[in-house]
Amino acid sequence: MIADIITLVWKEWKEIFLQKSNLRGGILSLAIFIGISGIFLPLQAGREWLSSPLGLFIWLWFSVFMVLSMVTDAFAGERERHTLETLLASRLSDQAILLGKIAASVIYGWGMSIASILLGAVTVNIAFREGGFAFYQTQVWLGGVVFSLLGCLLMSTLGVLVSLKAPTARAAYQKLSSILLVLFLVPTLGMNLVPEETQIKIMTYLATVNLAQVMGVAAIVLLVVDVGLFFAARSRFQREKLLLD
Repeated sequence: MIADIITLVWKEWKEIFLQKSNLRGGILSLAIFIGISGIFLPLQAGREWLSSPLGLFIWLWFSVFMVLSMVTDAFAGERERHTLETLLASRLSDQAILLGKIAASVIYGWGMSIASILLGAVTVNIAFREGGFAFYQTQVWLGGVVFSLLGCLLMSTLGVLVSLKAPTARAAYQKLSSILLVLFLVPTLGMNLVPEETQIKIMTYLATVNLAQVMGVAAIVLLVVDVGLFFAARSRFQREKLLLD
């Protein structure tokens, strides 16, 4: 089954990146992503970029965003191009198709995150040479790697769930964008609505908590959600029900 998954991953990447209509947009998206998270933000933060937990949220956000642009095409795009019938009629098993679709977007988004993390370290060491060579603090580096992976899995499995029933890739993208907007904006807006004294207490508490423990709990929660979404997608993946009228 591993060979089938690899075959499907390669098929997904060819369809997304090797088509002339998608090549320019794909390169532009990668350049913007790498440029902001790997060069611009590290230059703004200086050597503090290598120790600030802020990078965790930035890497998580961008990795999720990169997956979003790809996973919406998973099944809705196939349905729109009238190639879904051919895929479902192939010898590939249901599990291989589902895992291949998820893996293609996860590897893409996670790979971009790892590249931006490493480029950020290079940027800081070139632009701010005083103090010698430096690398990320262990918890920041590991947190970036782990949370970007879990974030990619979250958006990929959620995207597959939406794409399974969406009539077009655009419809899937709009629905996922709305979900993503709620997930990120609700906490931000909620924090702004909290009285200033409460905000100060919250920020003071966050400054004293054990970051490693918080990251560990958050990682476990994300992992549980990812597993739950995967099994939900697996249960909804039924070939006879995927071909919408």
